[in-house]
Amino acid sequence: MTENKINPRDDEHMGNMDGGDIPAGVVTTPMDDPRLSGTSSSSRPTEPMNEVAYSAFKKRDKWIIVLLVSVASFFSPLTANIYFPAIPTIANAFHKSTELINLTVTMYMVFQGISPMVWGPLADLIGRRPLFLLCLFLLSASCVGLALVPTNAYWLLLVLRCVQAAGSASTVALAAGCMGDIATPAERGSFFGFSGIGTLLGPAIGPVIGGLLAESLGWRSIFWFLCIASAAALVCAYLLLPETLRAIVGDGSIPPPRIYRTPIALVRPQWTTPIEKRPPAKSLQNPLRLLMYPDVAVLLTFNGMFYAVFYGVTATISSIFAVRYPFLTETELGLVFLSVGGGMVVGSMFTGKLLDRDYRRIKAKMDANRGQDSEKQASKDDDDFPIELARLRSMPVYLSIYIVTVVGYGWSLRRDTHIAVPIILQFIRWLSNSSG
Repeated sequence: MTENKINPRDDEHMGNMDGGDIPAGVVTTPMDDPRLSGTSSSSRPTEPMNEVAYSAFKKRDKWIIVLLVSVASFFSPLTANIYFPAIPTIANAFHKSTELINLTVTMYMVFQGISPMVWGPLADLIGRRPLFLLCLFLLSASCVGLALVPTNAYWLLLVLRCVQAAGSASTVALAAGCMGDIATPAERGSFFGFSGIGTLLGPAIGPVIGGLLAESLGWRSIFWFLCIASAAALVCAYLLLPETLRAIVGDGSIPPPRIYRTPIALVRPQWTTPIEKRPPAKSLQNPLRLLMYPDVAVLLTFNGMFYAVFYGVTATISSIFAVRYPFLTETELGLVFLSVGGGMVVGSMFTGKLLDRDYRRIKAKMDANRGQDSEKQASKDDDDFPIELARLRSMPVYLSIYIVTVVGYGWSLRRDTHIAVPIILQFIRWLSNSSG
């Protein structure tokens, strides 16, 4: 491997580039938004950021890292959705109402939201690798407990589901921070797009796997499956996943402490910087400070409403369909969830094209209004480009379709229509949700 040296500007700005001031789950980086890094735009490097200056990892190494963290982050949606088809069976096994078993879903969601605010800042402080290993260990251990939990200990089921959420949900945030460490803004779109495949596949295949396992081997087999899969991911991460936190390894050319090194150095740039030049560690940050920005708070609230509807509907599919359509087996209940995952996958496939179309339309309109002006005027107009309008102009259409299909879904179940009606409405709803 050719020798890579840290750009002198890296030392000057390392404190702002390591991601230590931003929770790992936030895609925005100091290079993108100076409000979150504490630096003004004038203090940032003016020349374009190239791959060698920003990261010593080669392209192949970056994709290996992205693959490893994406596999780990896949467990968050998988663990949440594989549980749904077995809810009626688990309710019968524990002699509890469906509402009480759904409470375990609610608690999972609560810890799914809280845990990244804890693990994210810790990952910015002590490193990505140890937090990945800790989260996967918690997930695997909690799945063992859930597979063995006595049916007369409902409280233990509730507690273990919370621990399971704390272990699995944070892997998405950690993966985002890891990709921010190694990738320039120009590369992050491809990396996040690849890692997003697992987020989409989880709701699609998770319930199908859960239904098959619950019907053939019993509901406990769901947790044994998750235990084995997460333990395998833990072993792979321990053997292969390198440390990427810039406060520890800089651009990757600074040798990390031995405790951070992998037994199998499949991914490792040539270390060229003395250990004493390692940038200083960052202090623990408060992730709630992001809520101080009105635009961030509005976006989080809006997306939070969508996810509330998502889980409110998804968590009740198996119990409602089991009552309305009693001829369905557990496997068939799992197949019903394909309408959710399928709508999300298809919608996401078209999202980028729809956004690009809106962008081109507004750009063409601006070009037509300014005519054949000079390049200087064109540059000025580009600086004033209404990016919010370009990205959000279609949102009212998608939101209207979403609302209509939610109402239609409820009506179809109330009227005991043919099973195809609510399934098709589910598909259209999540198609519009993903596109919006």
